Amino acid sequence: GLVLLPAAYYSDICVGSIACRLEKKEGGAVCVYIMTLGVLAPYRGLGIGTKLLNHVLDLSTKQNNREIYLHVQTSNEDAINLYKKSGFEVTDTIKNYYTNITPPDCYILAKFISQTKK
Repeated sequence: GLVLLPAAYYSDICVGSIACRLEKKEGGAVCVYIMTLGVLAPYRGLGIGTKLLNHVLDLSTKQNNREIYLHVQTSNEDAINLYKKSGFEVTDTIKNYYTNITPPDCYILAKFISQTKK
């Protein structure tokens, strides 16, 4: 599906980016999968990750995408907290998802967007 690559800049330096793709689910509904969200270490804690995430959430709402989801390593507390603050919830755990990092387990975090009728 379509891949979206918004980026955040500070003094002409790319300090963060988020990469997403659209996926069709059974029944034809389209959801957004967050492939990566990263902010350079010196710029973390400034709200850049939240702004990038909010940009994707806004676009998803406008395009009537009902679900956004991602995989995150179970030990990545900073990422888990970032997503939970934005309304994501852990919906599943997959054992041995990663083959080259420890721990190899991941959570699936998802946010379901309620559509408001105009």
